[in-house]
Amino acid sequence: MKYIDLHVHSNVSDGTLTPKEVVEKAVKMNLAAFALTDHDTVMRISEALNAVKEYQNNGIDLELIPGVEISVAYKSKDIHMLGLFLDYQNETLISELQAVVNDRENRNIKMIANLQNAGIDITLEKLVESEGDSIITRAHFAKYLLEHSYVKSREEAFKKYLGEDGPYYVPRKFITPEKGIELIKAAGGIPVLAHPLLYKLPPKELDSLISRLKNAGLVGIETIYSANVDFDESYVRKLANKYDLLITGGSDFHGANKPLIEMGIGKGNLRIPYSILEKLKEYLTNK
Repeated sequence: MKYIDLHVHSNVSDGTLTPKEVVEKAVKMNLAAFALTDHDTVMRISEALNAVKEYQNNGIDLELIPGVEISVAYKSKDIHMLGLFLDYQNETLISELQAVVNDRENRNIKMIANLQNAGIDITLEKLVESEGDSIITRAHFAKYLLEHSYVKSREEAFKKYLGEDGPYYVPRKFITPEKGIELIKAAGGIPVLAHPLLYKLPPKELDSLISRLKNAGLVGIETIYSANVDFDESYVRKLANKYDLLITGGSDFHGANKPLIEMGIGKGNLRIPYSILEKLKEYLTNK
């Protein structure tokens, strides 16, 4: 049996491994394929592809699916849309994602000012210095606060300083779900609703949201996921069947930023069969 992982992050967004190191991890975990889905960016997918080619040239069978995880607006919060099998060189996609990144950077500057007013010694330069080319997210803020002893854990950082309900948080401007789906499809990709149960929506509201997204061109829904418990997977499978959506699966691997989640196996019992990838490929062939 061959296994895959269609939701993986590198340090280009809020993971801790470089794209090349993510490829090395995939080989170590004996995966047949994985998708690199960094937040709001397709930067350095080529780096991962080059690393995969080196392994392939040495007889190791590994596939990389170029992807992205786009934050889109839903009421007063954001939801996440995965794009799989993207043309990561698509100019429109790159331009629109850069606009999203620019807005994130403006938000970061405002959050830094709020934290400075609270007596925290933090600047954008210090964050960038420690994170290199990574797109700075709240995960990087949490890392900084922890490393500089303002908090004792990442959880405390979010609860005390970075949470959406806190006094230092600055909301972002998000594109609409319809726009996110449009961008993914225009780049030749498959739009997938990521981890639908993490949004904690009442069942009727979640059903209504999926109906709306389906009408906008949604193709898949992330069904096999690290955070699933009890009957979560079967519940999402029913939604997939109801709206004729393809199922996908992913660990949401972030390296040390989510230490309990391992690539390919999640919290230990995650298994995503290669047959799921075959159905996605079949969709692309027949669309």
